[in-house]
Amino acid sequence: MTQLSLIVLLAATALQPAWGDSPTARLKELVSLEGVRENQLIGYGIVVGLKGTGDRQQTLFTAQSLTNMLQQMGVTVNPTTILVKNTAAVMVTALLPPFAQSGMQIDATVAAMGDSASLQGGLLLMTSLRGIDGQVYSIAQGPVVTGGFIVGGAGTTQAVNHPTVGRIPNGAIVERQSPAIEPTKEVRLQLHEADFTTAARIAEAVNHHFTPDTQAIAHADNSGLVSVAIPSAFSARSTEFIAELEALTVQADRPAKVVINERTGTIVMGKEVRVSPVAIMHGDLTVEIQTTFDVSQPGPFSNGTTQVTPQVSVGVKEEKARNVVLKEGATVEELVRALSSIGSTPRDIIAILQSLRAAGALESEIQVI
Repeated sequence: MTQLSLIVLLAATALQPAWGDSPTARLKELVSLEGVRENQLIGYGIVVGLKGTGDRQQTLFTAQSLTNMLQQMGVTVNPTTILVKNTAAVMVTALLPPFAQSGMQIDATVAAMGDSASLQGGLLLMTSLRGIDGQVYSIAQGPVVTGGFIVGGAGTTQAVNHPTVGRIPNGAIVERQSPAIEPTKEVRLQLHEADFTTAARIAEAVNHHFTPDTQAIAHADNSGLVSVAIPSAFSARSTEFIAELEALTVQADRPAKVVINERTGTIVMGKEVRVSPVAIMHGDLTVEIQTTFDVSQPGPFSNGTTQVTPQVSVGVKEEKARNVVLKEGATVEELVRALSSIGSTPRDIIAILQSLRAAGALESEIQVI
């Protein structure tokens, strides 16, 4: 059986020797402003115009929703007597950007709730999208783009992608301003990856840029938060201050880590990973068990019966152990190159890395996803 395998080595370039070998990045990629974030919206709606792929009769809430909507339009029907195959009940979600203004258009995602086979070609009717506080922040309506379809006949069907989930590009209109907090006197920077070294470097970079000779305006509260006081020169221009703040570059520090995905055989390792002097011996043991069935037929005109007898064969094959010796200061690149040279597969390398970590020879954290 062929297995998809991949080994990725992340090599960092030393751009500023004062900070070591970590790559530089803008604050925009490293932090986010406290109180300035997206908000999730959700709503319940109806998609119409389907070609016989809507909810079936056992999905009761679809018929009830349809009759409620018709009653608001002056049409009275009994939900137990209608059968509409071109309608599907859906959940609609969207992300409300920070500082979103009334009239702004955002994307909406539509997902079937009942047993609808496909939303292809459907039209979402006007649906209110609410936030966690129960307030309506957006109204969604428009044609659903699924990016997939389902076809079939005579009991055979073929589906491409996922036809029961779709999107409506710019299909939701913001009706209420987003509940974002605009900073006035202080900006609090939340690190995407909490790290004491990175937080200290951010505070130092901000102080060096804005107040090199005066009192510091930034200080690291902890590994995940940096507080920055808005200078008096930007007291009435907080937006310009944040824009200049986001453009600052800092070399982020990252702990040595090896990320392993055993399901796909993927290994991702950073350049910071170091290997202590160690000798590795690795072999391969294969046990193969095969079962065949022999059929024993009775003789003609006899009273015997046909018997099936299993025949089991066991084979064992063990390869010779292959060894690798790594000296002081060996890098992860040298480790992978050495293991690949002796024919190790990514599955073998995963087992070897775990053994190295247990032996204390791998100076990094192993994270299995």
